[in-house]
Amino acid sequence: MPPAIIFDLDGCLVENEVLSLKAIADEAHRLGAKGLNPRDLGKEVLGLKMSRIAEWVGNRAGRPAPEDFAQLIDRILMDQYPTDLNPIDGAYDLLSALHHAGCHMAVATGSSKARMALALRTTSLDGFFEGRACSSDQVEHGKPAPDLFLLAAKVIGRAPGDCLVIEDSPHGVEGALAAGMTPVGFVGGGHLEGRRDDHADILRRAGCVRVVDRLKDFGALVLSGHLTK
Repeated sequence: MPPAIIFDLDGCLVENEVLSLKAIADEAHRLGAKGLNPRDLGKEVLGLKMSRIAEWVGNRAGRPAPEDFAQLIDRILMDQYPTDLNPIDGAYDLLSALHHAGCHMAVATGSSKARMALALRTTSLDGFFEGRACSSDQVEHGKPAPDLFLLAAKVIGRAPGDCLVIEDSPHGVEGALAAGMTPVGFVGGGHLEGRRDDHADILRRAGCVRVVDRLKDFGALVLSGHLTK
C-alpha cells in the first residue's frame, strides 16, 4: 500500500512563516516585549497553536496578550496572503507526484481553519487536500500534543503507524512521535535562512528519521521507499 503522508502546512508547503513571525513579533513589541526579533521568536514558538503563542507572548511582555490575539494575527496575515503568500518551491510538483503514486495525504496545521483554507486556495494546493485539511481549531490540544495528527490519520483512513509526517518544528515532531508516526524534518522554508544546519540538528535531536531542505528530495525518498513507515 502506498504510504500515508501528513504535511505541516506553514513553512513546509506554503512560505508564510516569515510573514507570521513578523506579525507576531510586531504585536509582541506593542505589548511591551523588548529585544524580540522574528528569528528568535521562531526558535520558541514555531509550530505551536496560536493560543499557546499568545500565552508565550504575554509572559515575555509581562502582561497578558489580548483575548483576541489569535484573531488579530489571523486578520493581519489573511490581508497579506492574497498578494504576498507563495508555495514552497516544488510543493505543487511534489503533491502531484505523490497523488499520482496513490499516496494518501492530509494537512495538519496549527493555523486556524479560515487561514488554512485561504493559504491552500491562494497557492492552488487546495485540490490535493479536499476534506483532508485539519486545523488545530478542530482539536482540544494542538501541537505538541498528538491530537491533530491523529485526526489527520482518521480523515484519510490510515493507522497512525502507517503515516509519515513532514514537519519544520520540534513541537510538531514531538506531536508526530506521540501519535506513533514517523517524522521527517524540512528546513527549506525562508524563515530558516541562515540557520538551516542548526535547525536540522534540532529536528534530528527531536526524533526525525531524515531531514531534507528540498521538497523534491522528500518526494524521491518517499517514492523510492527509502523512508521508514
